[in-house]
Amino acid sequence: MSDLSSEEAEEAETDLGEYDGERSSEGERHGRGKARLPNGDTYEGEYQHGFRSGQGIYRFKNGAYYTGEYLQNKKHGRGIFFYPDGSKYEGDWVNDQRHGYGVYTYANGDTYTGEWSNHNRHGQGTYIYKDTGSKYVGGWANGIQEGQAELIHLNHRFKGRFLKGNPVGRGKYVFDIGCEQHGEYIQSEQDKGEEEEEEDEPSLLVELKWKASEITKLTLWTPHGENPPSP
Repeated sequence: MSDLSSEEAEEAETDLGEYDGERSSEGERHGRGKARLPNGDTYEGEYQHGFRSGQGIYRFKNGAYYTGEYLQNKKHGRGIFFYPDGSKYEGDWVNDQRHGYGVYTYANGDTYTGEWSNHNRHGQGTYIYKDTGSKYVGGWANGIQEGQAELIHLNHRFKGRFLKGNPVGRGKYVFDIGCEQHGEYIQSEQDKGEEEEEEDEPSLLVELKWKASEITKLTLWTPHGENPPSP
């Protein structure tokens, strides 16, 4: 999974840099205007009482740029951020953070569509892996897969619960041939051995093992248990 690109720092415009545009009766930047900041970044768009507020385009000298809504110099509302590595986020912003609902297209072609909180994938969302076509549909917490979810592959899928990015507890694999395998994921600890140990790391590794219990025809599945097939 691709890591989220960090935001480029936008420079404050408190009477710094060159400005060409409308001003208020008090001399503040107010209305539409263009600014070139001392660090080489540029902004073209709307101002209110000296702040970037309203619609605008902020271009970074490294090639990244943001086009969308501002409120008092911060990205706030709907907007699109194009990152230097070719990735892109389109969606909601609150106080300079990805927050609300949005779509992130990563540099490797993966995509995430869903809820965000304070810059992280958080809530319900769908992550699609471009190379394999696999798809994770379900819960997220602070950027990590967590909660009830479905991991969909080419000819089978896993339904269950995830914790810290890994499946945990009871779940089932559903196969396109018309059957499903019930079971649970069990964590087992293995000794890393003296050669692999480091001072700051625990000496045990956690390994996930799938323990199958039964194979059945397709059933209706809920997080609370199995329901018999409809007649």
